[in-house]
Amino acid sequence: MAVEAESHLKENPFRLAQAQLRKVADTIGLDDDIVAVLGECKKAVEVAIPTTMDDGSVNVFTGWRVTHNVARGPSKGGIRYHPAATLDEVKALAMWMTWKCALMNLPFGGAKGAVVCDPRELSLGELERMTRRFTSEIVNEIGPEKDIPAPDVGTTPAVMAWIFDTFSMNQGHSVLSVVTGKPLAVGGSLGREEATGRGVLFCLQEALGRQGAALEGKRIAVQGFGNVGGAFAELASGLGATIVAISDVSGGIYDASGVDIAAARAHGRAGGTLVDFGGERITNEELLALDCDVLAPCALEQVLTRENADRVRAKLVVEGANGPTTPEADEILQGNGVLVLPDVLANAGGVVVSYFEWVQGLQELFWKEEEVNRRLKEIVSGAFAETWARHEHDGMPLRLAAYGLAVERVAEASLIRGLYP
Repeated sequence: MAVEAESHLKENPFRLAQAQLRKVADTIGLDDDIVAVLGECKKAVEVAIPTTMDDGSVNVFTGWRVTHNVARGPSKGGIRYHPAATLDEVKALAMWMTWKCALMNLPFGGAKGAVVCDPRELSLGELERMTRRFTSEIVNEIGPEKDIPAPDVGTTPAVMAWIFDTFSMNQGHSVLSVVTGKPLAVGGSLGREEATGRGVLFCLQEALGRQGAALEGKRIAVQGFGNVGGAFAELASGLGATIVAISDVSGGIYDASGVDIAAARAHGRAGGTLVDFGGERITNEELLALDCDVLAPCALEQVLTRENADRVRAKLVVEGANGPTTPEADEILQGNGVLVLPDVLANAGGVVVSYFEWVQGLQELFWKEEEVNRRLKEIVSGAFAETWARHEHDGMPLRLAAYGLAVERVAEASLIRGLYP
């Protein structure tokens, strides 16, 4: 049996997600009955995943697939592989996916999945066998009209390909739209890998534009140099921003004149960590308090808390991760005049292009990358405009404005559909 890792979570994320919903409901005057429905997950499936390891022993991993809501369409959400994953974390992430899809006006509800494991400690063969067994255990829960997984922390296009193949073998024919984030060779979409980071960039540009500022010359610190943070940093750097710091699980590096992002990403792709890349060493905690214009937490949940929010010197925080800011930290940042671009708005680019991949797979007609990026910008910019308009009209923080729009849409769909039976 795998040893449970120490959790990075300081508070119960599902309780925080429920508290966020209650705050939004009180603000927009939502009926208690619909709040009771939206405050719980429709379904949570826990499975044991026995896997043959390379030495011939069998390790039994624990996995979950959670569906929060399907009022607006089939559920959609990533699968993460992380040694400290918990059921309540997955439930919170599923709820946030519901709001994210609704805010982007996608015909999806929210879902999420996880397996308690450290993928870095598994061989490629062990990872594939575990993924295929996990897929077999949830094969009746997923499907292109039911629930569509995608990549998340610790998972890759290769993992999505194994899920696609395992599901398809069970069906007896290829089912392209059962999962998104696949490699291009098996029905993936151009632009998907950079989509979340690109969406973060679009949101930042929209916010700066409304402040009469430009991206060029802005000093940005990026916590989490994985798929999201790495893509965002490279795109922003290419448009003239100065990335003064980046970090991963090994720690971070700081360079006031700007980190060479292309070289850092190449180093990571070659299997290196930032701790051996070069530059002035800093901790992840120190990165959050750097003197910079923009802070982009792109790693895990709850990195900005009541303990460190007062030390944030950036005047704009753009949430590339899900739930990186606790409610108490939110209030501190707001009180200090920090503009926070919330996760459901800022990091929705991934699910938008996942939606595009799903559509392309259903039609078996694939788009050029320019079309993918153009449509992504239209949707993200449109959602930002709606959120900003409510933010200004009602004088509320962007997070409350974004959640308000999303919750209203899901509540409306739920009320129109009614309860069955």
